[in-house]
Amino acid sequence: MPCVGDWLNSPLSIVQGFFAQNVPNSDWEKKVTEYFKEKLKENNATNWVPSLNDVPVHYLKPNSLVKFRCMVQDMFDPEFYMGVYETVDPNTNARVLHFGKYRDVAECGPQQEIDLNSSQTVTSERQTFYCVPVPGESAWVKEILQFHAYISASQARVSPSTSYTPSRHKRSYEEDEDMDLHPSKQKEQHMGNSCCSGGDIHGCVEPKRLETEASAGHHVISPNCSPPLDLNFPLPGEKGPACLVKVYESWESFKVNDVLEVFGVLSVDPVLSIVNSEERDSSTLDPMECMDTAEEQRVHSPPASLVPRIHVILAQKLQHINPLLPACLNEEESKTCEFVSNFMSELSPVRAELLGFLTHALLGDSLAAEYLILHLISTVYARRDVLPLGKFTVNLSGCPRNSAFTEHLYRLIQQLVPASYHLRMSIESMNHSRFIPHKDYTANRLVSGLLQLASNTSLVIDETQLEQGHLDTAGVHNVTALGNLITWQKVDYDFSYHRMEFPCNINVLITSEGRSLLPSDCQVHLQPQIIPPNMEEYMSSLLTAVLPSVLNKFRIYLSLLRLLDYSISDEVTKAVEEDFVEMRKNDPESVTADDLHKMLLVARFLSLSAGQTTLSRERWLRAKQLEALRKARLQQQKCVNGNEL
Repeated sequence: MPCVGDWLNSPLSIVQGFFAQNVPNSDWEKKVTEYFKEKLKENNATNWVPSLNDVPVHYLKPNSLVKFRCMVQDMFDPEFYMGVYETVDPNTNARVLHFGKYRDVAECGPQQEIDLNSSQTVTSERQTFYCVPVPGESAWVKEILQFHAYISASQARVSPSTSYTPSRHKRSYEEDEDMDLHPSKQKEQHMGNSCCSGGDIHGCVEPKRLETEASAGHHVISPNCSPPLDLNFPLPGEKGPACLVKVYESWESFKVNDVLEVFGVLSVDPVLSIVNSEERDSSTLDPMECMDTAEEQRVHSPPASLVPRIHVILAQKLQHINPLLPACLNEEESKTCEFVSNFMSELSPVRAELLGFLTHALLGDSLAAEYLILHLISTVYARRDVLPLGKFTVNLSGCPRNSAFTEHLYRLIQQLVPASYHLRMSIESMNHSRFIPHKDYTANRLVSGLLQLASNTSLVIDETQLEQGHLDTAGVHNVTALGNLITWQKVDYDFSYHRMEFPCNINVLITSEGRSLLPSDCQVHLQPQIIPPNMEEYMSSLLTAVLPSVLNKFRIYLSLLRLLDYSISDEVTKAVEEDFVEMRKNDPESVTADDLHKMLLVARFLSLSAGQTTLSRERWLRAKQLEALRKARLQQQKCVNGNEL
């Protein structure tokens, strides 16, 4: 039976075993998937698999099993590859069948050639996704995942992510020097027996050669890579690898902006970079045979050292990226899961502590803290026609302008949610930033924008630094895009000749002095009870005062409550309707249908925040009370300033 090292370090040898036993039947593919699925279920085995999110590519063994937590940024055209191919030895005429699945480069033994006319050849199809690390992923998420991986690897006594020491093929000093001075000779060696199949390049090179030279792949710079390759991250300052993720089964279930965790074979063959640069360098290609532009080849076939390939064996769409929660937690599981039931039993003190923490963060304003909790657990749970149900964008007005209050508040929120982004609104940023992703037809790729975010990302928009000025056309489009995101929870991607709607689920918090120029579902005017002389010192002390274990409970609380189901009984529905009619009796203008919708939304999240999945009379009355206090505060502010609400 294969040991841990076999399926982690040499997954292709496992695949070869199933292939050899089951050819010519196609059952071997299903058996491979089932084998790895069972292996990853054993004793936290998923934590043994090195992650591209944590380990630099040049520390990982080529063709080993890796995992990658990512967002689908773009989806390339499907590509064809040789699923099964046959090699022949010209001297002995001996024939051998090989599998092409989970490979970029066809494997040939010494003195072997691929028989392209073989009746045994099977052409298959796979889908390539361009994937990037989850935009705005919080540092604490990465740290917890790294810690889990370290503990599991120590217990299992395996450390595949760091045990790889790159070796070199033995050559003389003169040969090394000659290779450095004449890189074209190196290309010739790699190109010796290369052949092309469909959209893929399959070089018939010695497998040992590929493995021993892959270590240098991290430093390969394609001759045509000036300007430097744009990794197309949606947010500025993001780090981590981008990957070409090649999916073989059920790829139609994945779409752009989905968050995935994939397990697959790492491919960083330098021959990919060399062959691709040869293609771009060649001026003798028939234009009818090569329909791709040079820019498209550059984007779709980047150096493997910069953009590694992962050939997916298993992939799952993630409901959330909080490592403190079980990865998959559907509504049925959440009712029976021991983890959930244990946490729900201590929910009340966690909520009380979180309310106190946020009250201090909001300078002593407990009402604003209540609404901030409701905002942080809100999520779009359904769509009725074009209307997203469950969104709860809060405009926190009355924020101090010159104290960097929003900056420090964002840092606290960043410690609570798995993914977030702080958008500082200014005339310059509105006019010069790229908010909306657009299609680049020359390179045949989707160019990312700031609003290409994963589901449940917290977007904090700071209007307090906004000065008077002129918005140009781009600025107007960006402000419009923010408005559409908030109102409809969608972003209209620009495909030049048309716009395509991409639904999203982004929690938007707007901080401003007066009422925001952007739409919102709820405006809460901040009433600070304390004005700290040093805002940075005050906010930092809040974090240091919270125990790590308590902070983790806050993180579980906010993520878990988003996943809970919620309903209203017929009895309570009738009571709410009667209450609404009663409220409108005295003054029909005082309570509108929009007010009722808002109160029901507040009641929903108020119930969930207390761990209740149905609306009770008590929570309904509390929701009415909170709304009355919020409105009274806004009315008071209007009287003081004479401004609109």
